[in-house]
Amino acid sequence: MLNRLAVFRATSIAVCMIASVGVAGVDNLQELVSDARSAVVDFTSDPAMDWFRDHVKNAKGVLIIPRLLKGGFIFGGSGGSGVLLARDPDTGAWSDPAFYTLGSVTVGPQIGGEAAQVMLLIMTQRGLDSMMATSVKLGADVEVAAGPVGVGTKAATVDVLAFSRTKGLFGGATVEGAWIGEREGWNEEYYGRRVRPVEILLEHKVGNPQTQPLREALTRVAGK
Repeated sequence: MLNRLAVFRATSIAVCMIASVGVAGVDNLQELVSDARSAVVDFTSDPAMDWFRDHVKNAKGVLIIPRLLKGGFIFGGSGGSGVLLARDPDTGAWSDPAFYTLGSVTVGPQIGGEAAQVMLLIMTQRGLDSMMATSVKLGADVEVAAGPVGVGTKAATVDVLAFSRTKGLFGGATVEGAWIGEREGWNEEYYGRRVRPVEILLEHKVGNPQTQPLREALTRVAGK
């Protein structure tokens, strides 16, 4: 009974985390976009991220969470907000970003809080298509695995590969069971009208010139 209560309580934290992130102003959203660019630079300059650097060009898209926090609960919830960009398969160009929130649950004794930069490489069309939904659960709706770190390592054949630059947060960026939720209000606020992720990422119906430094940073690492 206690175990069931723990799991229910932990799951509730994950679901509520995505729903409860507050309204952000345009300035705050631009700061999030700028932080995402900084995260790309940090990942590409990290010697342990050889595989990541070499395979960004093969990804269908990338979800960048510049700062993911692990809560200091006994049943500790973790989460953060970020942006998703899609890569044009013909030109290699990166789309403008759409805003998302990542919420995860870990069940077990945890003390204190941690922060990390997290990158999710979307490696398959199935994985990218799933991101067009209002929400998606990693490990259920799409297959996910920790991304390989270091020279000579191999990646699992899955929809999404997760990378983290902080040890211990997800134990090697294991985000099995995490929820990814679209931030519809943030997208509307940033682009000035109601817009769906598919219209931002695939149909390119809106744009914001202030996203250019982020897109250029990804273009450089992808070698396109």
